[in-house]
Amino acid sequence: MTQDYSLTGQTTREAEQSGLANPSWYRTDIDPAKIRSLMKKDDRIALRDALLWLGLLLGSATFAVLLWPSWWSLPFWLIYGVLYSSASDARWHECGHRTAFKTPWMNEVIYQIASFCLIRSPIVWRASHVRHHTDTIIVGRDPEIQAMRPPDLLRLCANVFGLIELNVNLRRLILHASGKLHPDEATYVRDQDIPRVVRTARIWTVIFAATIGSAVYFGSWLPILLIGGPRVYGTWHMVMTGVLQHLGMAENVTDHRLNTRTVMMNPISRFIYLNMNYHVEHHMFTMVPYYRLPDLHEQIKHDLPPAYPSLFAAFRELIPVLLKQLRYQDAVILPKLPDSATPYRPEVEKLRPHAV
Repeated sequence: MTQDYSLTGQTTREAEQSGLANPSWYRTDIDPAKIRSLMKKDDRIALRDALLWLGLLLGSATFAVLLWPSWWSLPFWLIYGVLYSSASDARWHECGHRTAFKTPWMNEVIYQIASFCLIRSPIVWRASHVRHHTDTIIVGRDPEIQAMRPPDLLRLCANVFGLIELNVNLRRLILHASGKLHPDEATYVRDQDIPRVVRTARIWTVIFAATIGSAVYFGSWLPILLIGGPRVYGTWHMVMTGVLQHLGMAENVTDHRLNTRTVMMNPISRFIYLNMNYHVEHHMFTMVPYYRLPDLHEQIKHDLPPAYPSLFAAFRELIPVLLKQLRYQDAVILPKLPDSATPYRPEVEKLRPHAV
């Protein structure tokens, strides 16, 4: 039987009563001067990466349109789709934290662009992500748990094309445009922010309606391939990397080493993903910019489970666990710590009988 993962049910009350709501998280000891240095933001690095992303986005779209409807346009559509959707996810994330740029308005510009590409309400999702970091994988509290137990593998496969999240986001867009919030959203969105949520949703609804209208008027798929469509055909990289953040790891613990994983990736994926493959490090020290996460990793890796050497290695461990959870939903990955690490908190003992 699937647990109640809503934010308004019995599991929410249980999390609050047990002290799991807004818990005190374990954090690796590090020299305060070093962490202050790692938290420094650099507009030059962030602007370089943002301009490269936007330039590649514009360039791939230009070639895709110029070569349309020839099959020669296909590679450029595929590149454009990943840059529009998957790369937007990482930029949405980092600029949502306001850690990419030192200059606040630069973070906000990229955040708004990426939010539109992903059809994620910028106000709602910023609040959602704050809760995700406050209550990471706490059932009944975290609004961003990607897969419930037992896992719905068909749903996970469908989401490779963004179909599940896209369906949810479109429904929420319509709901927001009507002036309402989902009950779960109402638990973490401030009342004073609701008018902005509604206004943004209505503007976006007009843009998407105009896009569809243009496609119908001109009898061409081009408008949809350029706006909105990439949310389907370019989502696969975002899903491939995103599911590795927490899936198969422990729920309801207060140590990110137990519920989050770090995976080494190739340079292209790291650019698309903005170094979010260093995910344990990011959750421990949220205010460290993405371009300093590799340095942070070197500083604290003695206290972390060994990073997975590749995407393949991470999925090789994850897939058998998901299959086992179909029969035994408490099955969980329990990462081994190096001898130099601070031991897990006593809460780990409840996981040991279920470790795979």
